[in-house]
Amino acid sequence: MKLSEYIWFLKYRNSILRRQVESYQNGNAFNSLRDDYEAIIHKKNIQIKMLERDVAKAQNETISSRKAWSEVFDDLEKEHKKEIDEKDREIARLKERVLEVERQRDAALDKSRDKQREIYRIGIELEEEKGKNQKLTAQVNKDFENSSIPSSLQGPGRKKIPNARVKTDKKRGGQPGHKGHFLKPLKPTETHMLPDPEKYTSDPDYYATGKVIRRQKIEIVLGIRVNEYTAREFRSRINGSRVHAEFPNGYVNKVNYDSSVKALAFFLSNECNVSCGKIKQLLCDLSEGRLQMSEATINGLSEEFSSKTESEKRDIITRVMTSPVVNTDFTNANVDGKSKHVLIIASPSRNAAMFIARDNKGHKGIKGTPLENYVGTMVHDHATEFYKYGMKHQECSQHNCRYAIGSIENEPHLKWNKKMHKLVQKMLHYRNSLGPEDDLDKKKVAALERQYDKILELAEKEYLDNPPSDYYREGYNLFKRLVKYKESELLFLHDKAVPANNSLAERLARVFKRKQKQMMVFRSRDNFEYVCDSLGILYTLKFEEGNLYNRVTDIFDRKRYRKKKKKKVEEADVSA
Repeated sequence: MKLSEYIWFLKYRNSILRRQVESYQNGNAFNSLRDDYEAIIHKKNIQIKMLERDVAKAQNETISSRKAWSEVFDDLEKEHKKEIDEKDREIARLKERVLEVERQRDAALDKSRDKQREIYRIGIELEEEKGKNQKLTAQVNKDFENSSIPSSLQGPGRKKIPNARVKTDKKRGGQPGHKGHFLKPLKPTETHMLPDPEKYTSDPDYYATGKVIRRQKIEIVLGIRVNEYTAREFRSRINGSRVHAEFPNGYVNKVNYDSSVKALAFFLSNECNVSCGKIKQLLCDLSEGRLQMSEATINGLSEEFSSKTESEKRDIITRVMTSPVVNTDFTNANVDGKSKHVLIIASPSRNAAMFIARDNKGHKGIKGTPLENYVGTMVHDHATEFYKYGMKHQECSQHNCRYAIGSIENEPHLKWNKKMHKLVQKMLHYRNSLGPEDDLDKKKVAALERQYDKILELAEKEYLDNPPSDYYREGYNLFKRLVKYKESELLFLHDKAVPANNSLAERLARVFKRKQKQMMVFRSRDNFEYVCDSLGILYTLKFEEGNLYNRVTDIFDRKRYRKKKKKKVEEADVSA
């Protein structure tokens, strides 16, 4: 701001202040202020009077209203008292009704409690019946796919045994473009040359190619050859004794059967499971009635065969005892109407098998057999008595698959059984895919074991949430067994020499069962033992060189081994 402007501003300000001072000095300003305040006070006084009138009016209205409300309240109090009296009477009536309702409720509760107890009882009975129904259903549905029952024991309407063939629309028989399978020609016994047709030899349009077309018909020629030895008899003049030249071996009775006849009858009886009556009839028909072999003679061939094969028995025991792995199982037998058992011991690597006749199964059946002193690996079904013997054990995985299928059918709400069934199949496929030179993959085996443990953890959780029924516990028992005997369940994944299942022993058990079915019942304990010996030796001879029938014939040519008679004991010690 410039100095001149600032001076002008001060002068203007000074003039204003001077006029204000003059107005206060002469009193004009005070008079103006007093007039303004008096006007305001007058206005306020008017307002106060109006408010006082309103207050007085309001007080009058309040008094009249209070009087009116007092009258109203008196009327309301009378009505309220009347209503209260009415309510009291209603309450008293309702109390009586409540007491009656409570009495009815107590009676209804007692009745409901009885009904509830009845419902609980019926529910328990229903669960019992459901469990029984589940048990019966499981028993009815048991077959060779979901249990240890063999397919041969299935009744009418049994399922068709599946195979791996792929069904196609092609016709049966040879297919176009495929090499045919024909019978192999044999060395001819007789050769007949057919004459050339004259219509071809005389026709210049045909000429000989030099090729010879051959057709063979194979015949079986059966006949009887009777060899008879005669010797002149001499009598002593001194004591009257009669003597003659010594006959060759095998000529004991007046009429004797050659080893070929015995081998044929024995082979038909024990290998083909033909009854003694049918064997007798067959030999009679084939010989045009000349050969009349008695059923008792046919039945006694097993005893003769057993007595002439002591060396084979000792060799089989040696093979079994030196085998690193053996398959073993028990099967039932009927001896003179009593239940007996057969202990089967087979060596998959040494191609030897034993059928041992026993009175009992379990530890009593094992005692006194080679299995009692065996120190290798044993493959068997889940029979706990076998765990007392041998060094290591492998349980049959095929049985686990069947039990898992049974659990799937009877416990469909669980998941672990389906997963375990798939895992066991996966393990078996892996093991079967290995060639002779392939080794087990430790990493893959470890991965399979982890899946195994994980599935068992799932099973434990599912059985905690859904406890097993008292009437069907096969699935739960399978779970407990897989946990307890894990090492024995998975040994085949760690040792390639150990088979994954007990099929060898089961096949041999079916061999005996077919023989038992043909015989119906063994009439004596001795015959039972002789047949068991014969079956084991026949199985072992199949893996040796030479024709099986010829081997059996050679055995019947041997001299009979006579055992010393001993006192009868309950069990024969076959391992001595």
